Amino acid sequence: MASPSFFLRSPPFPWVPRQTAAVSFPGHSRVDNAGRTLALLRTAQVGGAFWADDDPWRSTSNGADARIVQAIREGDEVVAVAALEGAAYRDPFTGALIDVDAAIGILAGWRQMIDTNRRIGAAVGMAPWKRDAMRQFLWHGRGSPAFVAPGAVADAIAPGAAVAYWPSRVPPGFAERVGQADASAWQVEDGFIRSSGLGAECRPPMSVIVDTTGGIHFDPARESALERLLQNHVFDDTLLDRAARLRRRIVAAGIGKYGIDRGGPRPSLPTGRRIVLAVGQVTDDLSVRHAGGSHGMIDFMARVRACEPDAFIVYRPHPDVSVGLRAGTLSGDRHVDLTLATGSLLSLIDRADAVHVVSSLTGFEALLRDVPVTVHGAPFYAGWGLTNDLGPIPPRRTRRLTIDELVAASLILAPRYRDPVTLLPCPVEVLVERLAADAGRSSTLLTGFRRTLGATRRVLQRVKGRG
Repeated sequence: MASPSFFLRSPPFPWVPRQTAAVSFPGHSRVDNAGRTLALLRTAQVGGAFWADDDPWRSTSNGADARIVQAIREGDEVVAVAALEGAAYRDPFTGALIDVDAAIGILAGWRQMIDTNRRIGAAVGMAPWKRDAMRQFLWHGRGSPAFVAPGAVADAIAPGAAVAYWPSRVPPGFAERVGQADASAWQVEDGFIRSSGLGAECRPPMSVIVDTTGGIHFDPARESALERLLQNHVFDDTLLDRAARLRRRIVAAGIGKYGIDRGGPRPSLPTGRRIVLAVGQVTDDLSVRHAGGSHGMIDFMARVRACEPDAFIVYRPHPDVSVGLRAGTLSGDRHVDLTLATGSLLSLIDRADAVHVVSSLTGFEALLRDVPVTVHGAPFYAGWGLTNDLGPIPPRRTRRLTIDELVAASLILAPRYRDPVTLLPCPVEVLVERLAADAGRSSTLLTGFRRTLGATRRVLQRVKGRG
């Protein structure tokens, strides 16, 4: 579909057919506001082979693309507009016709990802079952970084490069050893709308956060890229309107971290009493340990009861624990009125008068649905005036945010996303629509094995409990 003669060209993503990724195709279009469009191009620096060594925006080449770039820089509207109007444009995710400004926006997102990835010389701690996804997230225009063992990093990267690593799968002190090799250590973690189905079932992520600051959002000990956005970013009206629409769509579609909430019938809860949802986590998870929940879920539930002495407390175990794939507290204790390991989490949130968490993303999902949240740890969404904070909030967090500012930073600006249908890097809205249409769920032999393993473990736990 696409031709090399088109100025607005898509990168040659090696895992996607060119015609799938193409934003340009034979035809003609109209540039309605040349000054605005050229300003967009100057900012985005897309057009020509912007992903390649001979990037016309940054090389000294003198080909046709370079001459168009020069015209854009000099404000020569005749030459630039002629190049842009010599093609028609399409949304690669839907196939719908779009205008040239929308095509520039899509290419700009791809450029930003590729430019960031160029510094990455190696990837460490990426589980084998997610490596295809990580190759796509970390592609830099000519290839993807090699996956290497933690001990081999020093020999695998050049000074000044970056190492992308999964923090739960490297030994203590890894980042410091990377620094000693004159390289940067960038942590990688799942995004907040991750997939359709659990990561513990080995379903590859559809979103990740690549933190170039050296921090990570679940560790409040140091500033992360997300915290920096929340503290400092200037949220304009266009971005906030987008965030508000996104939030409404997520809530209407019943989407959480693991896709559409597929819970069963609504549980029977008492009327006339305050309902409090206490959300369990995996105690040895890094997000819990760093956020102040290392004393365990029994201690957490005791603290919830101390805060809510007269409430009807519903305890919800972590889903990885519920399906038998990770160790943790599955049943409630004397501080809890009801334990619900199955059923709809989002319906519980909707029926709760308050939600208590250590650092669970459920607290963020409750905020999206205007439910009050009490935080006993220090997750990324605490400390901005949106939550009742009982945990050790970093004093760096001084800004007061609106919910749409939180959404803009956490769901639009910070993560990167993959479209589960085309496998192209995509905006968050594309993934949300795919999940809402049930187009993002896939099963493999490995996910089937993990589900069977979890079911077997649940049976053994019940037998052990009766014994």
